[in-house]
Amino acid sequence: MTTPHADGPETDKAAWAGGDAEDVAAARAVDEESGAAPSEAVEGEIVEDDPAPSADGATDGGAGEPSSEDPSAALQAQLDERTADLQRVSAEFANYRRRVERDRQAIIDTAKGSVLTELLTIVDDLERARAHGDLEEGPLKAFADRIHSVLASQGVEPFGEEGDPFDPSVHEAVQDESEGSEPVLGTILRKGYRHGERTLRSAMVTVR
Repeated sequence: MTTPHADGPETDKAAWAGGDAEDVAAARAVDEESGAAPSEAVEGEIVEDDPAPSADGATDGGAGEPSSEDPSAALQAQLDERTADLQRVSAEFANYRRRVERDRQAIIDTAKGSVLTELLTIVDDLERARAHGDLEEGPLKAFADRIHSVLASQGVEPFGEEGDPFDPSVHEAVQDESEGSEPVLGTILRKGYRHGERTLRSAMVTVR
């Protein structure tokens, strides 16, 4: 491959023809007469391609800008929020379970108290029979003992004995003969019964 001569086209022809120095000089003179300017070397400008963006959006020529929000901080915030929600739901469920259990136990106690209260009328009859000496022996005595045993196993306790301090909340006074500031029970006309902290029936008494 030939390279253009720096002095001009005619000079190039003489050089290509293998002419001597005179021929080259003559050809150069022809080039000058024809106004051909010596060719100038064109400096090439190296143009760099735009750097390709990297996978995270940053170019090769510089580091990418850091994210404005830390992913780990956002994840921790979501975790804290879900944890708070779980704790709140757990507390609400625990309160609901306690309330349901309390209501269920109250219903059971109410139903049990109603049945036990009905049995107290039988106990009153047995107590009157005992006062007449009818429970000294025989099958009726065994029946009375069985009834009292059942009531005791269910937590039923009698109250109201002669000489106990008078309490108007659990004692029903039919006669008041008290003179002092601290009245006490006199005659017990009917015993009272309680089931746990609940009073099934107040005691009917006289006060002295």
